[in-house]
Amino acid sequence: MQIPSQASPDGKARTVLVVGGAGFIGGYLVAALRRHGWRVLRAVRPKGNRLADDERACDLQAMRRPEDWVPLLDGVEAVVNAAGILREEAGQTFEVVHVAAPLALAEACVARGIRRFVQVSALGLPEDGPFIASKHRFDEQLGGLALSSVVLRPSVVYSVSGSYGGTSLLRALAGFPGAQWLPGDGRWQVQPVAAEDLGELVARAADDTVSGIYEVGGPAPMSLRDYQRQWRRWLRIPGERVVAVPEACVSLAVATMEAVGRGPVGRTMWRMLRRGNTTTADATERLEAAFGLRPRALAEALGQAPSQVQDRWQAQLYFLAPALRWAVVILWLLSALAGFITPAADILRLAANTPVAAWDPVMLARVGGAADLVLGLWLASGWRSRTAVGAMLLLLLAYTLVLGGLVPAVWWDPLGGMAKNLVLLPALAVLWVLTERR
Repeated sequence: MQIPSQASPDGKARTVLVVGGAGFIGGYLVAALRRHGWRVLRAVRPKGNRLADDERACDLQAMRRPEDWVPLLDGVEAVVNAAGILREEAGQTFEVVHVAAPLALAEACVARGIRRFVQVSALGLPEDGPFIASKHRFDEQLGGLALSSVVLRPSVVYSVSGSYGGTSLLRALAGFPGAQWLPGDGRWQVQPVAAEDLGELVARAADDTVSGIYEVGGPAPMSLRDYQRQWRRWLRIPGERVVAVPEACVSLAVATMEAVGRGPVGRTMWRMLRRGNTTTADATERLEAAFGLRPRALAEALGQAPSQVQDRWQAQLYFLAPALRWAVVILWLLSALAGFITPAADILRLAANTPVAAWDPVMLARVGGAADLVLGLWLASGWRSRTAVGAMLLLLLAYTLVLGGLVPAVWWDPLGGMAKNLVLLPALAVLWVLTERR
C-alpha cells in the first residue's frame, strides 16, 4: 500500500495537532500520521515534566473557551481529537473533557480557518452510560459547525504490540495459566478493530474532505468467547478449558471498581459488552468507499505479528503485579506492628554486645516501625506508587547493610530474618518496574 506524502504548496510538511496523542490509541494515530508525512504536535496534559519538542501543554479542564486553544493552533492545518476518560475523577468530568473542551477547540478551528477536524469517538448507545452519551453529544455538535469534519466511532480497539484498560484485562484472562477465564458465557458480540487500522483511517481522514459519522470495526462480529480463544492461541498458551465467571460475580467486581474509582472496567463498558458492541451491517462498505480501507479481522492481524515471550509476560503478570503489591503492603504493616509490640527486653538482648547497643535500640525499633507503617499505608493508597516502592527499596537496603553489618545475629534467625531481604530486594525492584502499567 502506497502512502501519499502530505506537504503544503511550499514543500513543507503540514502540521496536525493531536489531542490525546499520549494515550494508548493516540500513539497509533500519531505513528500513522507521521507515516503519511504529517508533522505531528501532541497536545498532552502537563505532569510537571519538561515537554518534548513535539508536545504542547493542554489541560482540558481549563480550556473551555475558543481563545484558550488559539496558541496551540499556530501553523496547524488539521486537528485530531482522541482525548477521553473512562470515568470521572480528579476533577475531570465527561461534560468538560468530552464536550465543552473539544467544542471550544472546534470553534477555535473555525475562527482560525483550520482545514480539517477528525474526531475519534466511541461505538455504543447513549443509554450505555455517560461516557458514550457525552462523546455522542459532541459528535452531533461538531457536525453543526462550519468546519470540514468527520467522526470515527470504533468498537473494541486492540493491538498486538500492546494493550490498555479493558483489553489488557481480557488478554490477561485469555492467557491465564491452566484455563481461560471468561466473563459470563462469552456469547456477547464484539467487532474488534486493530489500533493500527484505526490509525491508518485517521491519517487518511485528516487529508480528506469526507464528512459524517462512520462506525469502525472488524469485517464481521465475533463472540467474546471466540475473541478470547484467538488471543490465547496467539499467546501460545496451551489448554482450551474455559472457566465461565457468573455475570453476577462480574457485576459485583465492576461495581466495586466503580465505587473505588479504579480498575480497567466500569459500568458503561460492562453494559456495552453485554449489549454487544458491533457496527451496522454496511459500516465496513461505507469505510471502504470513503477511505479505501477495510479493517482487518482479528485472525488476520494476529497472523501478521507472531507473539513473543514478552507478550506472555505482559498477560500473565497482569494479576501477579497487584498481588505482589498487596503482599508487600501486608508485609510492611506486619513489620510495623512488630516494631511497635516487640518487648524492649528482646530488642536489648538482640543488640547486646553490638555497636547498636549504644544507639538506644528500643527507640530505633519503634522509629523503624513507624517508618514501615507510613510506607505500607502509602503504597496501599496507590498515590505515586513507584515513589513509594523506591522509598521501600532504599529503606530495606539501608536495613540490610547497616543492621546486617552491625548485628550479625539477625542473619541466623531460624525463620530467615535478615536473609529474607535477599529475596525482597529484587522483588521490590520488580514491583517498581510493574507499577508502570495501563
